[in-house]
Amino acid sequence: MIMWVILGIVAVLIIWAIAVYNGLIRLKNRVDEAWSDIDVQLKRRYDLIPNLVSTVKGYAQHEKEVFEKVTEARTRAMGAQSAGDKAQAENMLSQTLKSLFAVAENYPDLKANQNFLELQKELADTEDKIQASRRFYNGNVRDFNTKIQVFPNNIFAGMLGFAAREFFEAAEGEKEAVKVEF
Repeated sequence: MIMWVILGIVAVLIIWAIAVYNGLIRLKNRVDEAWSDIDVQLKRRYDLIPNLVSTVKGYAQHEKEVFEKVTEARTRAMGAQSAGDKAQAENMLSQTLKSLFAVAENYPDLKANQNFLELQKELADTEDKIQASRRFYNGNVRDFNTKIQVFPNNIFAGMLGFAAREFFEAAEGEKEAVKVEF
C-alpha cells in the first residue's frame, strides 16, 4: 500500500513538472514571437527612413546635421541586440525623427509634397504598429516573468535556467507631456 502511495506522489510530481515546463516553454515562445513582431515593424521603419530623409534632403539641403543624426540613430538602432539596448536606441531614433519632422515644418513646399505626405503617413502607421507590438511584448514578458517568479515554479524555473526578460520601456524624454501651442 505504501508503495502505491509513493508511486502516486511521484507520478503527480512528474505530471506537475511536465505541466510547469510546458507552460514555461509556451510563455517563452510567446515572448520570442512578440519580440519578433517588434523586429518586423522596426525593419519596416528602417526601410522608410532613408526614403523620408532623401525626400526632405531635396528641400532642405543645408540641414545636413539633422540628416546625419537620423542616419546615425537608425544605424545604432539596427545594430542593438538586447531588449534594453534596442529600447534605448529606438527611443533615440524617435527623437531624431521628431527633429526631422520639425525641419520639414519650415518648408511649406515639402509639407505639400505627395511623396513626403505618403511617407509621413506610412511612418506614423508604422509607429502605431510598433507601439502595439511593444505593448504585446510587454504583456507577454509580464506573464512569463510572473510564471517563473511564483512559488513553486521559481524553484523549477531556476533549475532549468529560465531567466526574467526585460520590458521594452520608453525613454525618460518620451514620458513627458507634449506641449501643444497654437
